[in-house]
Amino acid sequence: MNRSARSRILAVAALTLVAAPAAPAWAQPSVTRTERPVLAPQPGVLSRVKFEQKPGAQVPLDLAFTDERGRSVRLGDVIGDRPVVLNLVYFDCPLLCNQVLDALVRSLNVLDDYTVGTDFDVVSVSINPKDTPQSAIAKEAAVLRAYHYAGEEARQGWHFLTSDDVGAIDALADSVGFRYSFNPETNLYAHAAGIVFLTPDGKVSRYVYGISYPARDLRLALTEASQGKIGGVAEQALLLCYAYDPESGTYSFAIMNVIRILGVGTLLLLGSYMIAMFLRDRRRAAANPAGLIPSSNAHQDR
Repeated sequence: MNRSARSRILAVAALTLVAAPAAPAWAQPSVTRTERPVLAPQPGVLSRVKFEQKPGAQVPLDLAFTDERGRSVRLGDVIGDRPVVLNLVYFDCPLLCNQVLDALVRSLNVLDDYTVGTDFDVVSVSINPKDTPQSAIAKEAAVLRAYHYAGEEARQGWHFLTSDDVGAIDALADSVGFRYSFNPETNLYAHAAGIVFLTPDGKVSRYVYGISYPARDLRLALTEASQGKIGGVAEQALLLCYAYDPESGTYSFAIMNVIRILGVGTLLLLGSYMIAMFLRDRRRAAANPAGLIPSSNAHQDR
């Protein structure tokens, strides 16, 4: 199945969830949602709603937004020190955006050794030009209530941005391959579900699709996006055993990598054994330069 077909399948699943009745994602406080009827997407929408992966692409850091405190910021003001989890949502979304944020918080709660504002940042950008700093700060409050490690660092490290400039929103969305569509009849946005990982300098590193993000995938994606700035030996070892699949946006067990690692390990052990045997023989030869064979009767002759 090619990438385009898979992206459309993900979009179908996402839009199906939008049309379904709302249900809490987990027992913790859920991200604030607005309940209202949602109509089925118009024909042709699915062809425009998808993720088009752009690994290595630079997001435009000079784009202007407004943060949850009403301050004017450039994208470069909130990207630059640490790897970034970017999610494009809108703060008045009836369900899907909340599912994305709920799933992200749930997975981040498991990563007790990777925390927002300390090891990485999160940037949630509204694709709705009618969203305001008031809706952004309400979303921030709901998200941080659900996040286990919500302190001042998390508040400083999780940014909720809005803009009334459609051009700025579209420029950011296009830079990461996020395709969405607005339906004026329902006043709703159809969009794909997923998150984008950026390097500290704002380049696209990885994508994770859907509304469920395994903690392992987040850990590996953050380690890769950090360019070695976070993650220890264990994470680097996991990256050797798991390979990123751009088709599915997930990490899967890389059996060939494991076989190669085991093969190299076997060769190293065999080489070490041969060197040890060689050194032992040299020591024996040095101790008996004449090459004489000790006699078992030597002590009896005495």
